[in-house]
Amino acid sequence: MIVAGIDTATPATVTGVLLPDGAIVEARDEPEEGSRGAHASRLLVLLERALDEGGVAWADVDRIAIGVGPGGFTGLRIGIATARALAQARGLPLVPVSSLATLAAGAGDGAVAAVIDARRGEVFAAAWDGARALVEPAAYAPEAFAERLLALDVPVRAVGDGAVRFREELEGAGVAVPVDGSAVHRIAAAPLCRLGAAGEPADRDRLLPDYRREPDAKPPQR
Repeated sequence: MIVAGIDTATPATVTGVLLPDGAIVEARDEPEEGSRGAHASRLLVLLERALDEGGVAWADVDRIAIGVGPGGFTGLRIGIATARALAQARGLPLVPVSSLATLAAGAGDGAVAAVIDARRGEVFAAAWDGARALVEPAAYAPEAFAERLLALDVPVRAVGDGAVRFREELEGAGVAVPVDGSAVHRIAAAPLCRLGAAGEPADRDRLLPDYRREPDAKPPQR
């Protein structure tokens, strides 16, 4: 199976292709710290680069995996709208993948907490031990999430930009956080595409972002 993957839940723009032999080709953009990313201008360019480097034409692709969040509102809207348009134009199944599950899957075995910086002093986070959910995905105050992990009474590693930002709170609860700059803190194309290959396609026109909280900006009340 050949899977094209997209994730725009974080400031990074992540694309990749799972090839029939199991190899992954990834093309990504890592913006400067503090940036909200350049998803609109980079997404299609990076996806086409991944396809080219993998020697894959759109006619060869079997499905599209799309990271549905939780994460940044603007990034998710851009990624999902693009994936829906591509799926419609190419007649391809569209498979939603949790961005937190992708982050956790890229961190290896054992109990893993995936933590994405949600801004406003919160994190989008969840924890798994393999396929078993330990803490359900939600928006948490960092201290509250650290307390949830402490109550598990099992060794936990936390990964993601939220784990880096709130290292002090997590490590204070006995959670291990890999060093800043470690690849495990980034959503990667390999777990994204593999989860997409194993997942079930969704109704393209009803596929929505997994926001987990209200938008930062709201329309004025009338």
